[in-house]
Amino acid sequence: MKTILKVLRYGPLDYRFETDFNPSTNPQEIIDIISGTSFTMMTKLWGGNEQAVIAMIRALSIADLSVCADRKKMIRMLDQESANMAKAHKEAKREFEKNGGKVITFGPMIQPPKMPN
Repeated sequence: MKTILKVLRYGPLDYRFETDFNPSTNPQEIIDIISGTSFTMMTKLWGGNEQAVIAMIRALSIADLSVCADRKKMIRMLDQESANMAKAHKEAKREFEKNGGKVITFGPMIQPPKMPN
């Protein structure tokens, strides 16, 4: 198991960040994390704590953008890359369904039924 990102709050302005990843040694790992986490966020592997996790991801993103040297450029890049990922997910879903698979989407805080699939 690896720690992708751990954020610890020791006080009102004392946040500390920990990670086991060094993107400069293996940039492909970032792409793998993006792909893996987005897949998890689309499936029942998510875990039921979606609202809290998404709120924290967005809070960290807003904080990052607030100190970014070129905020508009970063937002454009995030928009473009997330659109590319969304397109890839739609294509994968379409191919999966074309080959006989079934995709069921569960909204936040909704657990899948406890029956075998």
